[in-house]
Amino acid sequence: MMRIPADLDPTLLLEIEALAVELAALGGKEIISALGTILSVKYKGEGAAAALLKDPVSQVDGAVEAQIRLRVTERFPGHDIIGEEMEERPGRGHDFTWAIDPIDGTTNFVNGFPLFASSVGVLYRGVPFVGALWCSTSHLLTPGVYHCGTAQGLRFEGTAFSRQANPAVRRRLAGEPDLRDGTSMWDVRKTGSAAIECAFVAAGLLQVARFATPNIWDVAGGVALAWASGATVLEQHNENWRPFAGFGEDLDDLGLWRRPLILGSEDAAKAMGQRAAHKK
Repeated sequence: MMRIPADLDPTLLLEIEALAVELAALGGKEIISALGTILSVKYKGEGAAAALLKDPVSQVDGAVEAQIRLRVTERFPGHDIIGEEMEERPGRGHDFTWAIDPIDGTTNFVNGFPLFASSVGVLYRGVPFVGALWCSTSHLLTPGVYHCGTAQGLRFEGTAFSRQANPAVRRRLAGEPDLRDGTSMWDVRKTGSAAIECAFVAAGLLQVARFATPNIWDVAGGVALAWASGATVLEQHNENWRPFAGFGEDLDDLGLWRRPLILGSEDAAKAMGQRAAHKK
């Protein structure tokens, strides 16, 4: 169920969602314009960490995040911003926090593998209520923005929709970080983009997805989408899976959040949690 702050002006909520959609689309536009060019690519970390070549960043990542930060600061000065590429926190402690990932799936992007997203999530006191994810593909096989933030629920490019599962399909798809899982319950897929998998759960393309060690910018917008679609979100805490309530619980700094998550239909999320606990 969507978490819409009851004490906020509905006009403000609409303005925040509209800006989030605009910024996610901006990220998508920059990504598309950079496709096919020779990108400058670096790898995060120092020494041995950088030598593993596991966390690439392109010049597009930083440029898009800088543009998004500027637009948020211009429209909502004082709001906190947590981004993947920059450490600046202009409004640390503010009730509103923007969690942004300019390109989620950068490894895919720099290799030209066409599954990536630009993600914007907005939190109120640690609870995500707005999500806007530009995805390189969708349930319509076209790029566009999945978004939510008001009582209108989940939308794609401004149009509300829901997807009914085909009862003839007996084995649904699951985003599972351990591709060696060998589960008999689902056919396992991993896209390389947590944001896309969150959006695909919300859109009904994946029945469930599990994320082992996500950052807040990876999943903030996606959690809002999942809730808007009626999906269940579970968080691992002290070896147990419990309903996710927000990113701020037990933390003084939202930027430090990094806990396993499961998103999916109620039954599938519960089953995935049981399997994950059993494997430990």
